[in-house]
Amino acid sequence: MTLSKRIFDIIIALLLIVMLSPLIVALALAILLLDGRPVLYLSERMRSMDEGFTLWKFRTMRPDAYDRGVSGGDKTSRITRTGGFMRRYRLDEIPQLWNILVGDISFVGPRPPLRRYTESHPEVYSSVLRSRPGVTGLATLVFHRTEERLLAPCRSKDETEDVYCRRCIPRKAELDMIYQQRRTLCYDLRLMLATVLRRISLH
Repeated sequence: MTLSKRIFDIIIALLLIVMLSPLIVALALAILLLDGRPVLYLSERMRSMDEGFTLWKFRTMRPDAYDRGVSGGDKTSRITRTGGFMRRYRLDEIPQLWNILVGDISFVGPRPPLRRYTESHPEVYSSVLRSRPGVTGLATLVFHRTEERLLAPCRSKDETEDVYCRRCIPRKAELDMIYQQRRTLCYDLRLMLATVLRRISLH
């Protein structure tokens, strides 16, 4: 990560935390009152092949002690009503402003993978994680809806895992490598704006 990108991340993260503080409090209270504790969902993710960190999100599902892997159709029944609303507008990811502030991730970059995937696909993630992971990115913008469509019919953890590893990881890695070749602060800003304003071109 360049110094300019790190300074940009800190400034924007601080501004957004201040601006969104009423919304953050409102969402936390809604989860607490409607769905109970815990308010946050904490998950280990990887920012390099051997360095993990704790990713913060608002909780959108009922807890499951045996939960593993990505979310597919097999987990749909666990999504709470509050969680469904937050997922629709990606509000559950607001707590990741803290991860940005402390330097775990950036605003823009590949989505940070679970350790299970860096261990099962080291040839992929050893290249992808040369970029600091991010909240949004080229792969997120281009492939997110396709990934949801591919995983939605899955009815078991094993089926979700198989589809994700065969059809999602390789395609997202290709897009993440394209981002690596193009990454500049201006391109990051375009991807951030495209995350909010879908009409902005990615090219």
